[in-house]
Amino acid sequence: MRTTEILPRLKSLELAAVGGPDVHVKMLAAPINPSDINMIQGNYGLLPKLPAVGGNEGVGQVVAVGSSVTGVKPGDWVIPANAGLGTWRTEAVFSKEALIAIPSDIPLQSAATLGVNPCTAYRMLMDFEQLRPGDSVIQNASNSGVGQAVIQIAAALSLRTINVVRDRPDMQKLRDRLKNLGAECVITEEELRKPEMKSFWKDMPQPRLALNCVSGKSSTELLRHLAPGGTMVTYGGMAKQPVIASVSQLIFKDLRLRGFWLSQWKKDHGPDQFKELILTLCDLIRQGQLTAPACSEVPLQDYQHALEASVKPFASSKQILTM
Repeated sequence: MRTTEILPRLKSLELAAVGGPDVHVKMLAAPINPSDINMIQGNYGLLPKLPAVGGNEGVGQVVAVGSSVTGVKPGDWVIPANAGLGTWRTEAVFSKEALIAIPSDIPLQSAATLGVNPCTAYRMLMDFEQLRPGDSVIQNASNSGVGQAVIQIAAALSLRTINVVRDRPDMQKLRDRLKNLGAECVITEEELRKPEMKSFWKDMPQPRLALNCVSGKSSTELLRHLAPGGTMVTYGGMAKQPVIASVSQLIFKDLRLRGFWLSQWKKDHGPDQFKELILTLCDLIRQGQLTAPACSEVPLQDYQHALEASVKPFASSKQILTM
């Protein structure tokens, strides 16, 4: 039986022997993402057999390799090739195919948060509309890990972003932080609904791409502001409500509704293209065009505190477990 309560616990396991195709990895850091929580709750598209180790993302350092392993060596940094690996642990023995080697000359927090959110952001910006410099993109959940990556990658591509967030007490502080990342415009859900938004589009091209992580009424507003023929890509449902699309918007504006799940993209494109994507993002990191989201590092033994902090409303930083 699956439960909506979060009930993980620490447990000591015996480390498996390193066989010919295996890699012994010491985990360095692993974030807590919304998809990790969804998986624990049983509400995700990929569910491991129980009992299972939590965590779909993180970075580790190779300690030893089996006799038939090539491409990685002790000291190298590695990240999971796919979701479900179980990164919330101090060390483990994995098969070589379960890992992707990454450069170790990028910041630890960037490496730990590299394999999910920036990849999702990059693919959504590249795969659904042929955007050109000066075009605009509108997104909700702009303060999320994906949202912050979208802002930075879009800025590197000379795209203009309209970033919708929930209103909050420290709204100006959030505006300043997102604009420092490269956001051109940061507005609240309430401001997006006001009639005054009509004048906003005099100086901003209507977006042909909308990125939806909230759904419900928020997705309806994104659709309302899309240019004719535009596409809304849904990659999350934080409001736990369906996407609500106006029939007239679909018919008379010929809008397209698409979905994106990184795990499916990796299945469709294979490990070589995923590795190419990772290296592209590492180049952006080295150039100072992509930084990790605001993070709070928490020792693994304090995992319960980190889990509780990760599900609080208006969370301002991503919880990263350090081993």
